[in-house]
Amino acid sequence: MINTTYKLISKLNLKNTTYGQYFEKEQIDTERLKVMYSIYEQYYENTRFSIFVDDFQNKSGAILIFDSETDEIVGFSTVVVQHFYLNGKDYTVLFSGDTVILKKFWGTRSLQSTMLKLMIKLRIKYPFNELYWLLISKGYKTYLLLANNYYVYYPNIKDENQHLSEVVEHYCEKFFGEYYDREAGLLNFGDDYQPLKGEVAPITAEMREKNPNIHFFEQMNPTWKAGTELPCIGRLGWKDIARFPVKLMTKPTSKGRFEACVAHKTKRREAIQ
Repeated sequence: MINTTYKLISKLNLKNTTYGQYFEKEQIDTERLKVMYSIYEQYYENTRFSIFVDDFQNKSGAILIFDSETDEIVGFSTVVVQHFYLNGKDYTVLFSGDTVILKKFWGTRSLQSTMLKLMIKLRIKYPFNELYWLLISKGYKTYLLLANNYYVYYPNIKDENQHLSEVVEHYCEKFFGEYYDREAGLLNFGDDYQPLKGEVAPITAEMREKNPNIHFFEQMNPTWKAGTELPCIGRLGWKDIARFPVKLMTKPTSKGRFEACVAHKTKRREAIQ
């Protein structure tokens, strides 16, 4: 099953404009961190390189996304692998931290395929543990990565998988402590946190109407513009991982990728004129 899954993942990268690779924290030097930060600061407010570096030191590593033509870094997602015990079961959680990709490359699937390879490695390494992907989302695009690709996840617009709320609460209270507002179900890191720049990923009335998941995200995290994070979780069982490549391959061409490319070309034309 694993070999078949890897072959399907490889097909996802054919004719892709980007490719991804996971690096352990020790493999990412200061120069790469500076490039990562140069991307990060384009999309987040109230940030400094020192804050970015300090946060990265608490991670296990990062998935780097490269331009296939230039081999330059065009995006990344920091990750950390954590373990805990709950209700008689051992849990392994792949936690996603900062995730950002240059707008020109929005909609490419290198992040998903590279993340999937990392998940397979963890599934093999911890075969008997409950394995989940946990992310905190201050923007709808991050939430859609979960809602569009996972079979069992929470929070869910259909009000399914409520049992996972206990896992989310335990995780947030254990690893985020005072920053977790259990009543609101949100993480609030205070005024010094780095919210998304308002123009990066705005939510319009048309988007709410056309995509119920975007509307649902905003309902669950109404203060996202201020930087509050919605904790989310997705199951990574053997069957889930085996089905992911097929689901990714059958997805239509990303509208976000098309819009990003149009915006990029328009910006270039304006710069030339």
